[in-house]
Amino acid sequence: MMLRANRVQPQLLSLLAAVVLSSGSVIAADVKPAAAPAPSAMPPAPPPPPAAAPAADPPPKKAAPTKRAAKPAPMPHWSYHGADGPDNWGKLHASYGLCDSGKQQSPIDIRGSIGVDLPELRFNYAPSRFSVANNGHTLEVAYSAGGSLTFATKTYQLVQFHFHRPAEEKIEGKSFEMVAHLVHRDAQGALAVVAVLMTVGAENPFIQALWNHIPLVAGQAMASAADISIDLNRFLPKERQLFNYMGSLTTPPCSEGVQWFVFKEPVEVSPEQLRTFARLFPNNARPIQPTHDRLIKESRGRVR
Repeated sequence: MMLRANRVQPQLLSLLAAVVLSSGSVIAADVKPAAAPAPSAMPPAPPPPPAAAPAADPPPKKAAPTKRAAKPAPMPHWSYHGADGPDNWGKLHASYGLCDSGKQQSPIDIRGSIGVDLPELRFNYAPSRFSVANNGHTLEVAYSAGGSLTFATKTYQLVQFHFHRPAEEKIEGKSFEMVAHLVHRDAQGALAVVAVLMTVGAENPFIQALWNHIPLVAGQAMASAADISIDLNRFLPKERQLFNYMGSLTTPPCSEGVQWFVFKEPVEVSPEQLRTFARLFPNNARPIQPTHDRLIKESRGRVR
């Protein structure tokens, strides 16, 4: 029995070895190596850059300095004598051209007037405080209460009044010692000037009140005290017949289109009052200008 078992044992071992080898090949065939990871189609995106810090506000711009409007050039000096006197006013500046070339210049020698019933002429003045200025050419009076002149349908507001020596106007060749020009302006800027002629006689209280306030220095003004006033109505002549014509300013720029009213009757001033003005202004009158056949009207009735 022992011999048969020994003979079978080697055969069994051979069979087991064959089975083991066969199983190992099956296992080896079933086990596959792990596949390598597939390559990515795109490289990974780089990380986003850090957020930029907010930009600081730009510093405010400095405003450009405001340019001041250029001051108008001063008008050339004019006077009543010498190189800058009346004969040369038109050459001193382009805006003074009418002083030479105008056809309605003032003053004139009033001749050949026609008597007519002029439209209503009414003076509207009230007592007022005032100031007197020496402007280098004349004494100019500012009338605080104002006042007005109404002619037909137009009303002219009183602007100022001033004086000339001798009187600039003549009547039929007759001269007068002084004249006051009362300057008025309407709403459209048109001018009307009333001329009050003066002759030597009694002292004039109205004029004396003004002379009491003549400033000591040229270019300055002197105002009346609160309790001192004047009334232009008392300065006008009692007889109010007058001449009416179209003329101009009697000083540069000699603008034309000025309505002139010249009283026929002069008012009186004393010799001393005349001398006071003459000490400041020995002669501040423009010479007589050509009439160029202008129409001059003379009122036939009383002016209010």
